Amino acid sequence: MKCAICNTQTASLEDTQLNKVFFHCYSCELIFLDKKFYVSCIDEKNQYDHHNNSLENEGYVKMFNDFLDFTLESLHVKSVLDFGSGPTPVLAELLKRRNLHVEYFDKFYQPKKVYENKKYDLITSTEVFEHLENPKEVLNFLANHLTPNGTISLMTLFHTNTKEDFLKWWYRRDPTHITFFTPKTIETMAKECGLKVQKHDNKRIILLSKV
Repeated sequence: MKCAICNTQTASLEDTQLNKVFFHCYSCELIFLDKKFYVSCIDEKNQYDHHNNSLENEGYVKMFNDFLDFTLESLHVKSVLDFGSGPTPVLAELLKRRNLHVEYFDKFYQPKKVYENKKYDLITSTEVFEHLENPKEVLNFLANHLTPNGTISLMTLFHTNTKEDFLKWWYRRDPTHITFFTPKTIETMAKECGLKVQKHDNKRIILLSKV
């Protein structure tokens, strides 16, 4: 199986606990699920419907505020697109509270294509990229909606790039999580989309800007 990011041959990674097969690229460090184990769109949405993602969930709000603190500490932005806002647009609301103009899109919950013919200073996408079959295509799409000095800020939990750790990792257990990254994976993907890494926290947040 070729890597969806760098087109390098990958190694099969068998998960006997979950009875699934993943593929691991040793070049860009992408790990992705074999397509035959994907859940249906109906089951995917059902999984999201049961997430407790609201402004009343203090832990969820703190995670997003920490994300925004890390993202915005060195940026001066006016317009923001939150891509993949989920059932309730919590991040969009927190951005509005910081006096930013925000629009949001989600393929299930906010399907209106508000981004058409627009460009943004900042595009956020939190806990989205691990659900994507074609992350490089989506990243390139987002890059095309950035202003010349714009930034894309992604949140997705990074793996350690070892088979042993991955096979014990809770993050892989979510049936809708099909693609897993390290900062190196995203940097490789970014270069092909005309982007460069500004910074990352080596855990789950990475900022990209146009080259």
